[in-house]
Amino acid sequence: MELTLLGTGAPRGLPRPGCPCAACARAVGGEARAATALLVDGALLIDLTPGPAFAAARAGQSLTAVRQVLLSHPHDGPALEVPAGLPQPGRVADGRELALLDGHRVRAVAVDVPGTGYEIGGPDGERLLYLPPGAAPAGLGEGNGTTAGRGDAHGAGGGPYDLVLLDVLARPDALARLRAGEAVDAATDVVAVHIDHGVPPGPELHRRLAAAGARAVPDGSSLVVGEYHAVPDLPRRTLVLGGARSGKSAEAERRLAAFPDVLYVATGGTREGDTEWAQRVTLHRERRPGSWRTAETCDLVPLLLDDGAEAGGGASPGAGTDLGAVPGTGTGRKPGAAPLLIDCLALWLTHVMDEVGAWDDATWEAGGRQALRERTDALVAAVRATRRTVVAVSNEVGSGIVPATASGRRFRDELGRLNAAFGAECEQLLLVVAGQALALRG
Repeated sequence: MELTLLGTGAPRGLPRPGCPCAACARAVGGEARAATALLVDGALLIDLTPGPAFAAARAGQSLTAVRQVLLSHPHDGPALEVPAGLPQPGRVADGRELALLDGHRVRAVAVDVPGTGYEIGGPDGERLLYLPPGAAPAGLGEGNGTTAGRGDAHGAGGGPYDLVLLDVLARPDALARLRAGEAVDAATDVVAVHIDHGVPPGPELHRRLAAAGARAVPDGSSLVVGEYHAVPDLPRRTLVLGGARSGKSAEAERRLAAFPDVLYVATGGTREGDTEWAQRVTLHRERRPGSWRTAETCDLVPLLLDDGAEAGGGASPGAGTDLGAVPGTGTGRKPGAAPLLIDCLALWLTHVMDEVGAWDDATWEAGGRQALRERTDALVAAVRATRRTVVAVSNEVGSGIVPATASGRRFRDELGRLNAAFGAECEQLLLVVAGQALALRG
C-alpha cells in the first residue's frame, strides 16, 4: 500500500495567509506545507488540499483513478476545490466500515473533536491510521489498551499499526494513548501531519518530533506502508539544564508528553505559608498531562533502581492514585518501567545539604562534605545502573555572579559537580536558553 502526502500542513496551510509570525516567515521552500491530504494507492483520497490535481502532479501522481473521496474534519481553510471527474466528498459514520473494489477497507474511528479518523487496511494486510487535526482517538481513554466499541482505534485487524499519521505537535497525548493501548509500538512509523505555525520550521521542528519518536516529511512524499523506516533513536537518559525561567521544565515535559505512564518526581515538596512557591507548583501541575502520576520525594535512588514495582507513596495522577498502581496499561509492563521525570536536581541537592548540615562550616569540615559526596555518588551510580527512561531537570548556576556567602558558593560548586557527574551518565544533555534547547550531547 503506497501513500502519497499531497499536503502535510494545518487546514490553513503553512505559512498561514497574511500571518506575520516568525514561523510563517521561515516556512519557505521545503518547509512550506499545504493542507494535509492523503492519496492511497491512487484510488482513495482523504481530505482535500488547495489545487489537489496540481499537488498530485507535482508528486508524480494522478487523480484519474480515484474512486472515493473522504473528509475527516469540518473545513475552515481555503475554499474546497473538487476537481472535475472526482466523486463528491463524503464521510463514514463512526464505527462503520467501507470496502472498496480494489481491496482496501476503510473503518471510521471515533475521535474527541469534531471529525472522524480513518483506519485503512490494504489488500496485503497493511494497516494505517489517520487522525484529523487536533484529534485523539476517543475510545482508548488514558491508555487502557481496550476498545469501548467498534469506532475505537486498535480495533479491526488488531495489533500495532504499520503507519500512523496524526497531529503530533498539537496532541502529543494522542500518541501517548495509542502507545498505551498498544496501537503504536517501536516499529510503527509515526508521521506528523497538520503541521501549523506553533513550532518553528526546520531543525527545531524535526528535533521536537524526534523526541516524540515521530518524523515529518515534505509535501509530495510517498510512503510505502509497512516498509521499514528507522524510527528516531530515543535517548534513555536525558539531563536538561537551564537558568531560572529559561523553559527547562517545559522542555523536559515536552520530551515525555507523547509517552504513557510517566511518573513526575517533584523534589521541591510543599512550603507552608509560601504563596509564591504554591503558585509555581500549581502552574507546573496544570501544564502536565492529566494521566501523569506525581511523587513528591527526594528519595531518588530507589526509584531509579526499581525496574519492577515503584516504592513509596504520595503519588497521584493529578489527584490521588496509589503510586504502585498503573491503571490499565494494557502492555504487561510492571509499574516500575514507567518513565521518570525528575524536577529538579537543584532542589534535591538543597534537601541533601540540609540533611548533612552542609551550610554550617564546622559541620561541613567535620564530615558534612564526605556525607554529601556519598549521597551524590549514590545518585550518580543509580543513574548509571537504571533501566528506566529518565528525564532530569537541573539549574545551571555557574555562569552568573559569584555568591556573596560561603554557603552560597558551596551550593554553586556542589551543583556544578552534580550536574557534570549526572550528565556524564546521560545519553543526551540539553541546555535551555530563552526557551531554546541547545544539544550539548546526543
